[in-house]
Amino acid sequence: MATARPRLAVFKFASCDGCQLTLLDCEDELLAIAGAVEIANFPEASRAILKGPYDLALVEGSITTPHDAERIKQVRHASRTLVAIGACATAGGIQALRNFADVRELAAAVYPRPEYLQVLDTSTPIAQHVRVDYELRGCPIAKEQLLGFLSAVLQGRKPSLPTYAVCLECKRRGAACVMVARGTPCLGPVTQAGCGALCPSFARGCFGCFGPMETPNVESLAARLTALGLERDDVVRALRTFNAAAPAFKAASESDESRQA
Repeated sequence: MATARPRLAVFKFASCDGCQLTLLDCEDELLAIAGAVEIANFPEASRAILKGPYDLALVEGSITTPHDAERIKQVRHASRTLVAIGACATAGGIQALRNFADVRELAAAVYPRPEYLQVLDTSTPIAQHVRVDYELRGCPIAKEQLLGFLSAVLQGRKPSLPTYAVCLECKRRGAACVMVARGTPCLGPVTQAGCGALCPSFARGCFGCFGPMETPNVESLAARLTALGLERDDVVRALRTFNAAAPAFKAASESDESRQA
């Protein structure tokens, strides 16, 4: 008697779809994934939509509307294992820049009839609304990390997800430290690994795509960045990108901003 395949569902909230596309970009590996699971809900890839329960749900995007705040609860109820994927789902994403301003003023500057909009004042990660079992960081997530995670889950193993800094990945690749060798501003010392040190390996500073690592000393790095010649507002902008609302980045950027006042 054949064993039923685990049911996989992929859900989108406020996002650019980039993390879902990472799954589709797995190409040859995607065939193996499709053969190992039953894709029950993945509108980006299939018109077939099956009701839960789901064994594994991948959730992309942040919560920005009252409707989505309720919808994520329904997803959580229908999912045995829920995984937040990408910077939007794990930290609020680029759209969390609204958290530092008045969203009503922003809406009025963009839309002719903003009174028709039903939006929350903040953009928040999935974990602020429901229990999340795992988080895959990145903007977008890394293909290799996604495949490793899915392989572990499907085989009943505990996934191995890094909590250390990008700097360790630089060491493993033999990439010279861009701050030491070139004086290039880099967020690698406070950013969680997972990208394979992509930017530093091309002599570019890390942009913090994967959010804060486990024990980031952001204040110390901010002091080093100013010593390299960055103005305080440049440091604030460096921290307010893909993971602007991640607690460690948010606190440090607000601290630097207050010093300018």
